[in-house]
Amino acid sequence: MLMAVVSFLTGHSYAAPAAKVEKVAPTFWWAGMKNPELQILLYGPRIASSQVSIDSDDVVLKEVVLQDNPNYVLLYVDLSQAKAQTFHILLKDGKNVTSVPYELKQRNRKGEDVMGFSAEDVLYLIMPDRFADGNPANDVIPGMREAKVDRSEQYARHGGDIQGIADHLDYLQDLGITAIWLNPAQENDMTLGSYHGYAITDYYQIDRRLGTNDEFKQLTEKAQAKGLKMVMDMIFNHCGSENYLFKDKPSADWFNFRSNYVQTSYKTASVQDIHAADYERKIATDGWFTESMPDFNQRNRHVARYLIQSSIWWIEFAGINGIRQDTHPYADFDFMAQWCQEVLDEYPHFNIVGETWLNSNVLVSFWQKDSKLAAPRNSNLPTVMDFPLNALMNMAFDEESGEWGGGLYRLYDYLTQDLVYADPMHLLTFLDNHDTSRFYKKAEDTRNLDRYKQALVFLLTTRGIPQLYYGTEILMAADKGEGDGMLRRDFPGGWAGDAADCFTAQGRTALQNEAFDFTRRLLQWRKGNEVISKGSLKHFSIASGTYVYERRYGDRSVVVIMNGTNEAQTLRLEPYREVLPRQEATDFLSGKTLPLGEEISLQPREMLLLTF
Repeated sequence: MLMAVVSFLTGHSYAAPAAKVEKVAPTFWWAGMKNPELQILLYGPRIASSQVSIDSDDVVLKEVVLQDNPNYVLLYVDLSQAKAQTFHILLKDGKNVTSVPYELKQRNRKGEDVMGFSAEDVLYLIMPDRFADGNPANDVIPGMREAKVDRSEQYARHGGDIQGIADHLDYLQDLGITAIWLNPAQENDMTLGSYHGYAITDYYQIDRRLGTNDEFKQLTEKAQAKGLKMVMDMIFNHCGSENYLFKDKPSADWFNFRSNYVQTSYKTASVQDIHAADYERKIATDGWFTESMPDFNQRNRHVARYLIQSSIWWIEFAGINGIRQDTHPYADFDFMAQWCQEVLDEYPHFNIVGETWLNSNVLVSFWQKDSKLAAPRNSNLPTVMDFPLNALMNMAFDEESGEWGGGLYRLYDYLTQDLVYADPMHLLTFLDNHDTSRFYKKAEDTRNLDRYKQALVFLLTTRGIPQLYYGTEILMAADKGEGDGMLRRDFPGGWAGDAADCFTAQGRTALQNEAFDFTRRLLQWRKGNEVISKGSLKHFSIASGTYVYERRYGDRSVVVIMNGTNEAQTLRLEPYREVLPRQEATDFLSGKTLPLGEEISLQPREMLLLTF
């Protein structure tokens, strides 16, 4: 077949030998995507001096873009008529021609078939370096900048990896969670602190100390075969300073403040503050997290396309079910809205949750798709993180509940304000995560198991998409004041020779087993329970220190009755008749059938989970 050759002359003229291409991004792509345009980034010494062409009759080279740095060439190609194939990008320098093969794969899934996570799920958050070391051989990779493992140092790498997670999928399935959220697994080839993953140095490469791209794909497939979805952490606001895109940047305007370090204020409320000065908005969103995390300028169309394609590549390659986007409000609003829309256009049933670490429901609600507070702008972000509820839950179960304040009143009062949210069921709810103190700050506090049981019942029965942090089920405790690394301790039993193996009942203490068994039973009950995942929420104000609420779906319902005090309470049931359709009901927690006459007695901190 005669192949069409389309060529472009570049604007640089250098007497150069044959071009050497060191990076191609994306590494490959697919025919048949809904968006037919593809950006291909080429990186290599002075490749901009080359004459560029491609040898395909159905891949159209639309545009060749050069940057200030002659080591980059950006190609924009039209794949609207392209079939699966391998074509060649030809770089000609005089008589020297470098041929770069580029593969367009055949799509093996339809975008409509990729199912995202939802309120049907419970996410389990794992920091891969700290969960389990399944392959000690990849703990240290020659040539990578942080070349040691030291489990005694909270900010060092500890050796956890993808294989370690794969080895414990049965544990996760048995626990009852339905989705795994991994802290970033992409390459973080940084000198220090690379364990946490939030300074990406290659957006198309799994960190080799965690495993390979294929191992990540296999983990996703194995998890999905066990009924566990996979959610991938991504970071578009910034990258690591050792990323080649920054070390040898295409042009200064790929990063904010023309690639000069200017510290962010972290005050992202200024984005929606109608009184905010322009300076406040700019310093919050364009400022850098740290000097080692350069802040991308997503208003640069080439940066925008690079980042959008990187996320779509992982969805298509690995078949992930969702993305958690780090520091969502710190990036450019319009770009992030465009990204969300493009992903959802390609995968209509996908889900994205943005980290919206703001201290009020009004501020958080601004970032959710279809928010009236943001109109006429629209973030297109389906799910936001309910940080205000997280803060309240960390207080409510320690306090005495009154009719006008304290304890469970805090939760009732907060939920009365859910009208600010476009979709309360698309809120990610959580007791703790990798950036907050754990639900128990100190190990001695875990002796009060009522606190955990009440919090877990509320988390798993209220509106939204619940998330558990690894180790919560075995009462792992940590205070952020002692360092972020302490929040991310190793899961006991994930390493050969650990003193205790908390993946097994034999390795857990009696108190840990009580917490684990309670968690497991509740999670398994919630799994597939449409009353919780799809049902409406109706609640009552606090009376006698007690919070009562109903979840209803069709003709089935669940009623939660929770004593928020350290005293026995007698609760009159007449005010609750609209959610108590019978004169008796079975309490799931105790298994007992209880009469529902004129009143009911509750022990201190007792809960009832009544099913109808």
